[in-house]
Amino acid sequence: MPAVVMAIVAFCSSITLIPLSSHCLARVGLRGRDLLKPYKQLVPESLGIVPACVLIVLLFLFTPVFFANHLKTHASNLQPQFPHHKLSTYLSALLSLQTATLLGFLDDLFDIRWRYKLPIPLIASIPMLVVYFAEGGITDVVIPLPLRQLLGRVVHLGPLYYIYMAMLSTFCTNSINILAGINGIEVAQAVVIAGSVAINDLLHLPLSHGFVSHLPQFAAHWSSTALVGPTTQEQAERHLFSLCFMLPLIGASLGLLYHNWYPARVFPGDTYCYFAGMAFAIVAVLGHFSKTLLLFFLPQVINFGLSTPQLFGLMACPRHRVPRYVHGTGVLEPSRAYFDKPPAFYVSVPLRVLSAVGVVQLEVGGNGRITCSTNLTLLNAFLCLFGKMSERQLASVTVVFQVACSVLAFAVRYGLAGLVYD
Repeated sequence: MPAVVMAIVAFCSSITLIPLSSHCLARVGLRGRDLLKPYKQLVPESLGIVPACVLIVLLFLFTPVFFANHLKTHASNLQPQFPHHKLSTYLSALLSLQTATLLGFLDDLFDIRWRYKLPIPLIASIPMLVVYFAEGGITDVVIPLPLRQLLGRVVHLGPLYYIYMAMLSTFCTNSINILAGINGIEVAQAVVIAGSVAINDLLHLPLSHGFVSHLPQFAAHWSSTALVGPTTQEQAERHLFSLCFMLPLIGASLGLLYHNWYPARVFPGDTYCYFAGMAFAIVAVLGHFSKTLLLFFLPQVINFGLSTPQLFGLMACPRHRVPRYVHGTGVLEPSRAYFDKPPAFYVSVPLRVLSAVGVVQLEVGGNGRITCSTNLTLLNAFLCLFGKMSERQLASVTVVFQVACSVLAFAVRYGLAGLVYD
């Protein structure tokens, strides 16, 4: 399978090229200090550009391989119509991926402010959305069973669906960027999500006749069988398209993770977050499984929900909300945000609820008003729940949580979903 070969080549290329490229990037000033280390040695940054370029180049080089059967039959006049719509979809995905990588690298170079960097994924998603529209992309949404008497079985969203897809690309990109701050966590979460998407794709691919013959008798009546049940050719092609992106992404990311895991020798930078997030948005939009992808992003959704008061300016938001390194012990503790004035009730009430649950620690003055709170991130929440721990332990806990959420996502998608969808 070409995607497997691409994954192996991507891994070998990334793990080899990253050390060679790190010195070049450091020489031009792309380096920074690890905030959670006692030493002040500068670490090369923006090394996410290497796996991004490796993946993009491989996808270009393997384009003839993916369309080899169509090229042969087209040349022999056995197939009068070449699948131009598939080629345009594939190339638009590559263009969006390229654009996201370029804009992400520019962000690393010029340190763009958050208010200006938010539209970056919207710009990168334009080629994909234009081709989606030109090919007559579906903008209908199936309504859950309990709401069908009120809304009907299908609702046509029209332009609203394109806004939703653009917002999805923005969320996928920025949510990976927000859940960051310790060695390896940006790349590790992307690897787990990509692995989950790849497994989901494999579940929808038709099984070989030899494998089907060994299935239990109740499955013998399936005409085109996948592990999740009957599948159509169109569904199989969508998930095969997704697999061709996800497997090389896993390979390239593992090469980066080898150098970025604790103690990190390189940093991925915003380039990797934009690149990986856009790759997820591309396969979800063009593969028509955006709701499933959001299930795999459950930790990122939780982190975004926790961060909302700080992200929207309802309480103090320092530039770096990473946990605090405790000198002498080498462990991490939750970092804190201080209030210059008492927070409004719509901020203090949620903070007290989160404190009661144990994911936030508060300091209260003599008048009963909140004077200090731990920064609202998932990493700080883990430290509040489980106590102080080393950076390596915190990274491991976060990855385990990401994997557990993926297992839960599969249970919801293929278990509970049957209760609300037919």
